[in-house]
Amino acid sequence: MSTLPIPFALIEDHPDLRAAMSEYLCAQPEFRCVLIAESVEDFLAALPGLPEPPTLVLSDIELPGRTGIEGVRIIRQRLPEAQVLMLSVYTDAARVVEAIAAGAVGYLVKSTPLPQLKEGLLQVAAGGSPMSPAVARHIIECFRPTQAAGNGAEALTVREQEVVHWVEQGLSAKLIATKLFISVDTVRNHIRAIYRKLEVNSKGELLALTMRRRN
Repeated sequence: MSTLPIPFALIEDHPDLRAAMSEYLCAQPEFRCVLIAESVEDFLAALPGLPEPPTLVLSDIELPGRTGIEGVRIIRQRLPEAQVLMLSVYTDAARVVEAIAAGAVGYLVKSTPLPQLKEGLLQVAAGGSPMSPAVARHIIECFRPTQAAGNGAEALTVREQEVVHWVEQGLSAKLIATKLFISVDTVRNHIRAIYRKLEVNSKGELLALTMRRRN
């Protein structure tokens, strides 16, 4: 993705929270704040006048006017290179599925401490997909071997479960390879096998599967 500092934008309608996040994140040397907006509409209106577009966006979901999820779709159309990390008070699977399907690359709860929020953004910049533990727990359940076998699907191997664990933690294929002392190509082969066994084709479908199994 972008070299440091990363052109960064924030969309948050709550004044106090917006001030706290922008004050902290804009002071970090890894980020160059190019836009702070309180709505999707304000964000889009300001884009043409920016000296450079953001490549990393942190957006709330519950916003006045267009929702953050609607905003992700538009941002991805206007700025194909931009990566959007969603922020919300909600952890329900349906909302996470919708956000990921719209184009978000990660999903954190608003109670995430600012240093961890920064770390999540840096994970996104490195190719990861961070998710708060409260959200991730819903996802990991669908990978349990007993559940897979019970649904007539082929069970995941121990190594595949390890890969799933690190995917759930938001790590990129390269970082997973480092963690497991295997090649990036091997990680990708495991991910393809996981998708095949669970009969999904993307993270969005994976989240949808989780939601259905928990209902």
